[in-house]
Order: sequence, then C-alpha cells, then structure tokens
Amino acid sequence: MNVNIRKAVARDQQTIMDVIVRTDFFRPVEIDIAKEVFEDAVLQKPGCTYQSYVADINGKAVGWICFGATPCTLGTFDIYWIAVDPDLQKQHIGSQLLAFAEKQIKTQNGRLSVIETSGSQKYVSTQQFYIKNGYIQAAYVADFYAPNDPKLIFTKIIG
Repeated sequence: MNVNIRKAVARDQQTIMDVIVRTDFFRPVEIDIAKEVFEDAVLQKPGCTYQSYVADINGKAVGWICFGATPCTLGTFDIYWIAVDPDLQKQHIGSQLLAFAEKQIKTQNGRLSVIETSGSQKYVSTQQFYIKNGYIQAAYVADFYAPNDPKLIFTKIIG
C-alpha cells in the first residue's frame, strides 16, 4: 500500500472528521476540538503552533496526525491527535504517521515527544500501539477524564 504523508489542507477536513467519528474513540466534545485544531493548523492562524499532516492513499486522506511544540519547554513536542480510518487500521499507517511526526520534530530541534491517552479498557489497543512504537508510560493520573478513567502519559526521546 503506497501511503503519502503530506500537509493537511482544507479539503481534507470532512474526510478526517469522518475518520475520527468512525474510530468510535472520541466523545462529541473531543470531535469538536479536533475540528478546531484541524482548522487552526490548516489556516495557520497567528500564534498557532499545530502542525497537521495526513496519510494519503490515491488522493484520499485516510489518517491524520497533529503535533506541536509544547509551550514553555525546550525541545518538547506534544502529539495531540492521531487517527486512522478504521477500515485501514493494522496496516502500519498510524506507525508511519508517528514516525513522520518524530522526524519533523527532530528537524525542529525536538528532543522529547509526549502523548496522552485514556487508561480505560477501551484504549488498551491505543496504549499498546504507543508502546510498540517505542513510547514508555511516564505517568498515570487517576480519575482524570472521568471517575475510573485515568490519563496515561507516554514519552519517547527523539534523536
């Protein structure tokens, strides 16, 4: 499968929002935030540090990653969003997006990548994906998202 990773453009937005909805991992408020982040990155609003890329197969966006420098740090970057079309998961598209982001981070003098996710049972596959891609669990915050839904923070040294 030939995957091209390119900067996200406005015409990708609806496709990516559909992908996010179909993953069935995000609450409505999170989908609204993803839409705002996507728009901010694509429109390059003043002060916006989001960097937004899509995995493209035959001219169609099938995955999305958004990352940016973490304010008030030296060389730390957050991976804010990553999503792949559920019909194409398990085909290493997410890993390709993550590796691409890490290369971009490195070229921007990044040294540390940080990813946050839920610690609930529903997100075990997500947690395993990060571990498989070289991330380690650095923190656990109990009851963060909701009662019995902790936040897990994963990190990876870049470089």
